Amino acid sequence: MLLSVSSIYAKKEKKEKQKTEKEQKAKEDKGKEESVYIFGVSASFLDSLVYFTDIEELQGVRIKKDGLLPYRQEYSNQLKNYMEQTEGLTNRTCFIYFNKKKKKLDKLETKLKQRYAKGGALYIQQVNPNTFHFEKYEEQVSQE
Repeated sequence: MLLSVSSIYAKKEKKEKQKTEKEQKAKEDKGKEESVYIFGVSASFLDSLVYFTDIEELQGVRIKKDGLLPYRQEYSNQLKNYMEQTEGLTNRTCFIYFNKKKKKLDKLETKLKQRYAKGGALYIQQVNPNTFHFEKYEEQVSQE
């Protein structure tokens, strides 16, 4: 009888240890920084040029549970501001594409470029990678 009681306690302790290890791992994973790959497109109904940025990696950005990139409008605004202020191109619609996997984003970029080039009415131009990069958006916290 003594052996069975001690073996029950040993199993119970083992389960508790495994549970604690799982919880610890979950906490570590939650604190881990992730990265997201992103590229932008800028187009206008008044211009035959469609601008594409290079695919970039944003460190420390985590996609939400609903699959959306937090502050995605801010990344779009970064490209729009660059196009207006640096390139002097106004009235452009800027949008971004993102994914955790660069390979999937490469395929999407190729597909989009083929669509825009189809028909020959629009021309694709690369945004200068030396002058434009997406920057991780940091929410501004007011200190009152």
